[in-house]
Amino acid sequence: MISGFGWAALALLFGYLALFFWGSALAAQAAGRPVWLFARAKGRDQLAAIGFRAAFALAFFGPLLWLAVPMLHKVDPLWTEGNAIVLGLIGIFIAGLGAMVAFAAQMSMGSSWRVGVVGGETGDLVSGGLYRFSRNPTFVGQAALLVGVALTVPSIPTTLAPILILWSASTQVQSEEAALRAALGPEYDRYAASVPRWIGIGPKAAP
Repeated sequence: MISGFGWAALALLFGYLALFFWGSALAAQAAGRPVWLFARAKGRDQLAAIGFRAAFALAFFGPLLWLAVPMLHKVDPLWTEGNAIVLGLIGIFIAGLGAMVAFAAQMSMGSSWRVGVVGGETGDLVSGGLYRFSRNPTFVGQAALLVGVALTVPSIPTTLAPILILWSASTQVQSEEAALRAALGPEYDRYAASVPRWIGIGPKAAP
């Protein structure tokens, strides 16, 4: 079974995805051009695009499939039958916080928001708000959301999801930073030198 916390986390995930697509549509309208660039990704960026999709699919559909096919969750050593109450409490908090951070970061990008990376398709640099503490707060929030889901609905699919999104984000960020340096030059170098790649604690990642 899935606990009440688990269902709440899955509802948060579904709600976040709905807001993500809505926000992307608004950004495309504001920019006057498509912002969904995954279809044009190549090489490792194409693998990252697949990874993002797979991560969210595993987190949302994995528990539902495990619930629908008892044989699957019975052989899953991580499945708790909804008994992990403390993990559920922690997980729902992390999932909710992650969803809010991810969506707030996306919306603050405005017309500069892009889904994927293609050279020559970067927007203006956004350095205010959450971007004062992280160069990639959307990815940080998305990873936290999936970690929260994994804690509220422990299973093999939900555990793989945050691992996969972290790999995908790390892969895409390398291409994003190269594209931003090519487009913005010293302006981006100054920003990268003052704001960490992931979160505003500890040493900054090398630009």
